[in-house]
Amino acid sequence: MTTLTDPPKESFRLSMLIYDTRYRSATIQVVAMLGFMLLAAWLINNTAQNLNALGKPIDFGFLGESAGYDINQRLIDYSSRSSHMRAAFVGLLNTLVVAVLGCLTATVLGIIIGVLRLSKNWLIARIMTVYVEMFRNVPVLLWIVFLMAILIETLPPPNAFRGENATATMVLSDSVAFTNRGVYVPEPLFSRSLGDLHLFGESAVRFDISLDLVVVLIALIGGIIGARMVKKRADRIQEATGDRPTTWYLVLGLIAVPTIIVMAALGFHLGYPALKGFNFQGGTHMRNSLIALWLALSLYTAAFIAENVRAGILAISKGQTEAAGALGLRPSRIMRLVVLPQALRVIIPPLISQYLNLTKNSSLAIAVGYMDITGTLGGITMNQTGRELECILMLMLVYLVISLTISFVMNWYNESVKLRER
Repeated sequence: MTTLTDPPKESFRLSMLIYDTRYRSATIQVVAMLGFMLLAAWLINNTAQNLNALGKPIDFGFLGESAGYDINQRLIDYSSRSSHMRAAFVGLLNTLVVAVLGCLTATVLGIIIGVLRLSKNWLIARIMTVYVEMFRNVPVLLWIVFLMAILIETLPPPNAFRGENATATMVLSDSVAFTNRGVYVPEPLFSRSLGDLHLFGESAVRFDISLDLVVVLIALIGGIIGARMVKKRADRIQEATGDRPTTWYLVLGLIAVPTIIVMAALGFHLGYPALKGFNFQGGTHMRNSLIALWLALSLYTAAFIAENVRAGILAISKGQTEAAGALGLRPSRIMRLVVLPQALRVIIPPLISQYLNLTKNSSLAIAVGYMDITGTLGGITMNQTGRELECILMLMLVYLVISLTISFVMNWYNESVKLRER
C-alpha cells in the first residue's frame, strides 16, 4: 500500500547510463571492452590480410615437417628426422628442467643468504651483503656466459683422465667426472625393470615414463603421507597433554623403508660412466650449457630472494624472538619455528615474481647453446620454416601457461600457510 508521502518511482531512461552514478561506471566499462574487442579484431584481420597478400597465410602445418637439426641435451628420444613439434616439445622439457632446478636451488640459497645477512657475526653479514650486491647488479646474461667460460676453460678434457699419466681423476669413488664437455654422473638402473609407460601413443609429443620410477615415487609419496599423519597425531597429543612424543624414527622409517624395499625388489643399481675412446660412456651426461644456465639463474635469483627473506624476517616483531628465547628455545629453532613461519606471508608474494623472472630468464639459454623452447621453436624452427608469427604466438602461449601455473601453485600455497584469526 502506498501513501501520499512516497516519492514517485522513476522510470529507466537511456540518459541514466551516462548521468546516473549507479550506471555510469558499468557503462564506461562496457564501452571500453567493446572498443578493445574492436581494436583486437581489426589488428587480427589486418594481420591476416597482409599475410595472405604475402602468400604466407597462418598455417601450423609446418609442425609436422621434419626438423632436420639435432638437440644435444634432451630427456626423451629425438633425432634430426623428428618433427618440429617434437623438437619444440623437447625444448619445452628442457625449459621446465631449468625452471624447476633453478627455483629449488635459488630458494634454498636465498633463504640461507637472507638469514645470514641478519647474522650478528659482522664478517658473515658483510660477505652476504657483497654477494647480494654483486649478483643483483650485474645482468644475468653476463653471469651465464661467465660461468660457461669458467666451466670450459678450467675443467680438464676427457683425455686427461686416460692412462697412467692422467692429469685428472674422477671423484666420489670414481663415479663422477668433471670435464670441459660436462659432468658425468651415475645413472639409476633396474635389473628387474617393469618397463616403460608410453604416453600420447605415437604422436609428436609421445614420451616414455619408467614404471620403475613411478613405483618408487608412489612408495616415497605414500611414506611422506604416512609421516605427515604421524606428525599431526603428535601435534594433537602435544595440544592435549603439553608433551610431544618422539616421532623422528617413525617418520624416517615410513619414508625410507618402503622406498628401499621397492628399490631392492626392482634390482636398483647405478650405471657408472667410464672413459671409452675419446669420451665418457654410460651414466648421465649434464652438459656445461645446462650447468652454467642452472647455476647462473640460481645464484642471480637467490640474491633477490635473500632480500625478500630479510625483509620478511625484519617485518616480524622482535617481541616474538624475545618471547621464544624466554621459553628456552635455541636461536636456530626460534628462526625455524617462530620467525620464518610468520615471515612467509611477507616473503611469498614477491617470491612468486622471482620464480616467474627465473623461468622467463631461462630464454637466455641460447647464449650458451642450451636448446630450450626459445632455441628450438623460437630459434631454429622459426628460421627454417619462415613462420615467424606462428612460432612467436606459440612461444608466448607456452610462457604464459607456465607463468600462470607457477602463480596458481604459489598462490594456493600462500593461501594454505597464511595466518588465520580464531
